Amino acid sequence: MKPLPPLQPRARRRQALAWGAASALAPSLIAMSNALHAMTPAAAHAADLPTELRSAQPASRLVGTGVLRFFGLRVYEARLWAAPGFLPEDYARHPFALELVYDRKLEGAAIAERSIAEMRRVGSFTEAQSRQWLELMQQAFPDVQPRDRLLGLNDGQGEVRFFHNSRPTAQIRDAEYARLFFGIWLAPQTSAPAMRTALLGLG
Repeated sequence: MKPLPPLQPRARRRQALAWGAASALAPSLIAMSNALHAMTPAAAHAADLPTELRSAQPASRLVGTGVLRFFGLRVYEARLWAAPGFLPEDYARHPFALELVYDRKLEGAAIAERSIAEMRRVGSFTEAQSRQWLELMQQAFPDVQPRDRLLGLNDGQGEVRFFHNSRPTAQIRDAEYARLFFGIWLAPQTSAPAMRTALLGLG
């Protein structure tokens, strides 16, 4: 393959911003974050339950949270919500929600594409699955603005529903997709072990 020419400064900046956008739902750059932390029990109890969970999973509590920074700039805060008894080693079989609260304007298409790449770290899947899941996530993840929320809701039985600022955007019933997608953050194979530790409250 012919090597690409070196990027000019402005192009490098555009690439960095695009790479940050792509990491918005795929935290391979999380090692750059210096603000990851697990919630204390008191803080978790005080946190407001997202609207999407009040009927679907009312027993959920905040398990942990972490902040992604890209070159020192906040990108989003991630929050994991689950009921008591949630087992990290068997996450896909438990009801839970992953919530992202954004600090920056990001492109939904880049989020979807990077998510596919990160899912391949968790497990293998076919090109047909890749196309199907990419189309789903392009629908699920709109462009986001600062303070927007994206939330993925897993029912523990293979159904995943996505919300943007409490508005439903997409859903799928596919246990393998649920395992691989949420594994971006929660599986041992994640490219962001520090974020996994923070979200699971293991730190």
